[in-house]
Amino acid sequence: MAGRRITGRTALAGVLTAAALGLSGCGLGTAGGYAPSGQLQGELDAVPSLRGASVAVGSKNFTEQLVLGKMAVILLSSAGAEVKDYTNIPGSASARQAQLEGQVDAEWEYTGTAWISYLGHTDPIPDPAAQYEAARAEDAKTHALTWLPPAPMNNTYSFATTTERARALGLSSLADIKKVPVAQRTFCVESEFASRNDGFRPMLKAYGLEYGTDVPAGNVKVLETGAIYSATDSGLCTFGEIFTTDGRIKALDLAVMKDDKKFFPNYNVSMVVRQETLAKHPQIAQLFAPVTKKLTDDVMIDLNAKVDVEGREPAEVAHEWLVQQGFLRAE
Repeated sequence: MAGRRITGRTALAGVLTAAALGLSGCGLGTAGGYAPSGQLQGELDAVPSLRGASVAVGSKNFTEQLVLGKMAVILLSSAGAEVKDYTNIPGSASARQAQLEGQVDAEWEYTGTAWISYLGHTDPIPDPAAQYEAARAEDAKTHALTWLPPAPMNNTYSFATTTERARALGLSSLADIKKVPVAQRTFCVESEFASRNDGFRPMLKAYGLEYGTDVPAGNVKVLETGAIYSATDSGLCTFGEIFTTDGRIKALDLAVMKDDKKFFPNYNVSMVVRQETLAKHPQIAQLFAPVTKKLTDDVMIDLNAKVDVEGREPAEVAHEWLVQQGFLRAE
C-alpha cells in the first residue's frame, strides 16, 4: 500500500515540505470522471440533508483508496452536498498535506500510516482499538482532524501461499512456517520490506526463525510488489509478501497466513474529517457510520479485485456495492 512507503520522521518531513510547496503553488486538480449518485435509503434514510454544504473529498492514488474515495463522493452527493472530487492525489504525503492545508475536508486514512508515517512514532500499538484511539487523539489535538470510528478491515502486511500448498502442508499462520522443510522455506519480498524494522527479518525473529540458518539467504527473492503475487501463485516461492486486502488474493486463490503474534502494525481505515467541517455538518458522521462498519477485509478484497482483476471503474464498483448493501437506491 502506498501509504506505507514513507518511514521515519525526517524523511516524511522533507516529503511533506515538498508537497506543501507544490500544493501552495497551485490548487488541486479534480479527479474527473463520472461519479454516480442516488437516493439514500435503509440505515441512511434518516441522515439529515447536506444540501447547501460544500465538501472536498480526497484520496490517495491506489485502487483501494480510489474505491473508498469514490464511495465518499457518492454518499455525500447523494446526501445533497456539493462535492469537490479530489480523489487520486499522487502519494500519501500530498494527500495528507492537502487536508492539513484545508484543500481537502474529508478522506479515508489508515491508523498505522498516521501513527508511524505522519505522527512520527517508531513503534506501532498492537491492539487495533488502542492504535486507533492514539492516532485519533493526537490528530485531534495537533491538527484539528476528527477520526470517525474505524472499519474492521485491516490492510496490513502478511505472507500468503497457494491454497493447495496450505492444505498440503497444514499452513494457516506465520507460526506454521516452521513446519515447512528448510529447502521449501522460500520467500518473495519487495526491497523496502526486506529492510524495514517492522519487515521481513524482524518478523522471522518474532516467530523464532533465524535469517541465514532457518531461512538461508538464497531462499529469499527480492521482487517488485506487483510480481510477488504471480510468483507465489506459480511456485517461484512458497510464501509471498502481500497486503491483506489486495484483490489478487481472491483472484489467485491465495491463503493468507494469520499473524498470531500481532507483529505487523494495524492499518484499519477511518474517515478523517476536518473539525471545522464536521462542526458545520455533524451529520457527516451519521452518514459514514453504518457504511464503515461493513468494510471488512473480505469486502475490500472483493471490491479491489473488481477493479484490478476485472478492470472496472472504482466509481462504478463503489456505487454498485452501496446499492447492493441497501444504502442507496440508484437513480
